[in-house]
Amino acid sequence: MATIEETIRLGFDAARDAVRAEDPDRYFATLFAQKTCRDALFAIYAFNLEIARVRQLVSEPLPGEVRLQWWRDAIESGATGDAMAHPLAAALLTTMQRYNLPTKAFTDLIDARVFDLYDDLLPSWNDLEGYLGETSSVLFRLASLVLVNGGQSRSAAACGHAGVAFGLVGIIRALPWHAQHGQVFLPEEALKPFNLGRSDLLRGRDTPELRRVIEMTTSRVSSHLEAARSLRETIEPEVIPAFLPLAPIHAYLAQTRSAAYAPFHSLISLPDWQRIWRMWRWRL
Repeated sequence: MATIEETIRLGFDAARDAVRAEDPDRYFATLFAQKTCRDALFAIYAFNLEIARVRQLVSEPLPGEVRLQWWRDAIESGATGDAMAHPLAAALLTTMQRYNLPTKAFTDLIDARVFDLYDDLLPSWNDLEGYLGETSSVLFRLASLVLVNGGQSRSAAACGHAGVAFGLVGIIRALPWHAQHGQVFLPEEALKPFNLGRSDLLRGRDTPELRRVIEMTTSRVSSHLEAARSLRETIEPEVIPAFLPLAPIHAYLAQTRSAAYAPFHSLISLPDWQRIWRMWRWRL
């Protein structure tokens, strides 16, 4: 039987492998952080992946809510609870304790992800940005707190804008995948003026109207990037690795403007070396 130390180490190792396989932007960004902080960042990012995939693991919402409740209970019980037998939970709870990370940030993320289990559309852009604030911006904020060793960081507002920009780009990049899995994250406010509905996106219909919605979305990405840039003086030098996942965004947006771009078929991505190069030379 593994000791608690072995279980925690297994969790950190599995977290690193999961982030490398499924979230390369955050994986390579983490390699720019101090080595002592990397395990903690991987644990946070892997937890996010675990929560985000719940819909794909269940056939209906109720079992998904049960899975999310397990994580909520684990986080609220802390590093002395039974969840320490679960490698990823043990790594995450150890990280939370070591860096004094706020429990509410994690439980709010879980609560926001309940939306993923259902087929409702978010009503407005404000609702979508609020959702991204709790599921994407929070990751920038938690990473920032780790990188100041659990202290105070002045970067909270920049994290908010960074997370929304990163999340909106993620929605555009994931359109083919979301369509296959019955999910729509673009809000009703964006779709309705163009007579688009959930069924249009699930059928993968590439229309001029959808292209207009994508253009509106990319415009919002640019606005949030500019807002984050205006706050760059609040970002401590040691916190910069938390923001490096933003480095490839301009390249992703350029791909949506390409003549070859097909919303439901194009893979918007970059070779790993280009990600690393952009992060190395990146300035917010």
